[in-house]
Amino acid sequence: MKDAIYNITSGEPKTLAQSTFWATLESIARLLPAVIAFYGIFELFESYQQNRSLDTRLYLYLILASVVWFAVQVLISTIAYDRQYTAAYDVSEKGRTKLANHLRKLSLGFLDSRDPGDLTTMMLGDYALLESAVSHLVPQALAAVILLIMAFISLCLIDWRMTLCLYAMLPIVLLVVKGSNILMKKLGGRHIQAKVESASRLQEYLQGIKEIKAYSLGGQQFARIQQAFDTLRKESIRIEGFLGPVVMVAISLLRMGLPILVFMGSYLLAQRSLVESVFLVFIVVASRIYDPFTTLMINYTEMRYALISGERIMEIRNQPEVQGTEELTEDYTIHFKDVGFSYKDEPVLQKINVEIQPRTLTALVGPSGSGKSTIVKLLARFYDVQEGVIEIGGKDLTTVNPENLYSHLSMVFQDVYLFKDTILNNIRVGNQTATFEKVVEAAKKAHCHEFISALPDGYDTLVGEGGSTLSGGEKQRISIARAFIKQSEIILLDEATAALDLENEAGVQRAIKNLVADKTVIVIAHRLKTVMNADQIVVLEKGKVAAKGKHSDLYQTCDLYRKLVDMQNEATNWKFSK
Repeated sequence: MKDAIYNITSGEPKTLAQSTFWATLESIARLLPAVIAFYGIFELFESYQQNRSLDTRLYLYLILASVVWFAVQVLISTIAYDRQYTAAYDVSEKGRTKLANHLRKLSLGFLDSRDPGDLTTMMLGDYALLESAVSHLVPQALAAVILLIMAFISLCLIDWRMTLCLYAMLPIVLLVVKGSNILMKKLGGRHIQAKVESASRLQEYLQGIKEIKAYSLGGQQFARIQQAFDTLRKESIRIEGFLGPVVMVAISLLRMGLPILVFMGSYLLAQRSLVESVFLVFIVVASRIYDPFTTLMINYTEMRYALISGERIMEIRNQPEVQGTEELTEDYTIHFKDVGFSYKDEPVLQKINVEIQPRTLTALVGPSGSGKSTIVKLLARFYDVQEGVIEIGGKDLTTVNPENLYSHLSMVFQDVYLFKDTILNNIRVGNQTATFEKVVEAAKKAHCHEFISALPDGYDTLVGEGGSTLSGGEKQRISIARAFIKQSEIILLDEATAALDLENEAGVQRAIKNLVADKTVIVIAHRLKTVMNADQIVVLEKGKVAAKGKHSDLYQTCDLYRKLVDMQNEATNWKFSK
């Protein structure tokens, strides 16, 4: 139970204290009308037994108590409502913030392995379920448990035999609920997976709508999303169809305690081992005692579903963050020593030994799948090496504080992501405090100032989510401007010029050449002519270093490099034939 509450509250169980307290008071207050009614009926019964007139003052007091009860009930319910939903939204807000911050500190390799639709569903759908659980399911359930325990103890002091009759069916109900937990967990997991799949297919459909239209894939792709929605519908019906009967069976079994109570009470009255007033007490209590039971049963089944969401969230929250305490110094010499790495037990890099001097340009070239991007990802700590070591300034990269590493590192990804914001703020991602003049200077170096200035709103132009309103080359240049404005000592360019036309590529190459004077640049380029002047070219083949050196030397000594250069020269000179 403790672990369940911990997961449902996203690791913040203390937030339930006030809401549970007020929910308990609210539940107790709801029982007061039964107490008032009992005193009224008891007085009526006693006056009849004793052949005397009714105590009118008592009824006046009871009427006054009813008025006071109504005012207190409204006050307590208002406070309980406020505390419960304040706690719920507090857990949700803090939980989402903590999860987002935790995701930022996880290995990017781990994030690459997760479906974005799954994480989106977790952030929105799972936390919505936790809001419902924390706002009323858990506080009301805990209040019901507390109230039932208090009622059990109090009633036992009056007559333990009648109390046991009242609670007679509870063990059977607990067995029913316990038995349903296994199936509930299975159905709940399938339902959440169906929601994740639906979110993923919808996201895929919307992001690929241009390709779907261009290649007439509407029917095929729409069938996939329709199938996902149909599966979600079936799983939703299945889980609701399971929950309803379980709750109704549990409640019906519980209420069978009432006829047992009446039968036993009648028997004890006949045996003169029970007074009429006590029997009356239990009849009145029985009319209300099952309400908390009903609330508990309904809330418990829904809590089981919320618990699955809580477990999913805590699974991510418990993922280890990228560790490291060392700080980089002014020595930015990069050294790969016998580095090896595998994806899913398939070797990608083997015995990589490369030294990169500060303030130099190193190019990684080789056929597709040779390990170029993996080397860059290891250097950026998207993954940690499995064999060997990567050092920067003599310090093992796995011991370096990730925040410190990224403060000295800029990356230009192959797939550039721009936020739904102005171009100015998208460039400022590299340096939040940069002035407008610095942004313009960086844009000029990245050769994107001209096309930005030509836009109607210039640097204040709002770009679509992911940069959907800009071309691939324009997004690439804005990403390069980010690297310029950050002024990091190490810059990683992953396919940095692949999306640029010849004119812009030449400009970017000139800008990169200027950076080399005081930066360490590692670039992956398919167009080998763009890196012929690199200080060092590392040729990779099947995850191994085939050769390294300058262009002139490699062209003479490395068959693979010469083959790649010649193939690209031939491709450059091709033309249409009539």
